[in-house]
Amino acid sequence: MQTKAFVCAEGTEKEDLGGGITRQVLGYNEQIMMVKVWFEQGSEGYIHSHFHSQVTYIAKGRFEVTVGDEVKTLEEGDCFFMEPNIAHGALCKEAGLLIDVFSPCREDFIKANSGEN
Repeated sequence: MQTKAFVCAEGTEKEDLGGGITRQVLGYNEQIMMVKVWFEQGSEGYIHSHFHSQVTYIAKGRFEVTVGDEVKTLEEGDCFFMEPNIAHGALCKEAGLLIDVFSPCREDFIKANSGEN
């Protein structure tokens, strides 16, 4: 399970998650995955947790981010890191784009894009 060496954004499927959030799965193999996530102002990535490590880079916009018990407003150029199983979420204060990197790969994202259940 892996993508080709070169992944072009144009032509790679985007998934409308509803609530003003759109996701595009980019390169991945079993150990790592990169995902672009667009947020409209006011949209929210609700508090959740998963067994993956995650680091997120804010490519555009401004977000109120919760990681565990900490809340901080972050903007373009900032990033945040989540250990496995720590609760986290983000409220979009100014329309933006997040770049998520997961380890291991989020297999549930691949199944969602392929229509598998």
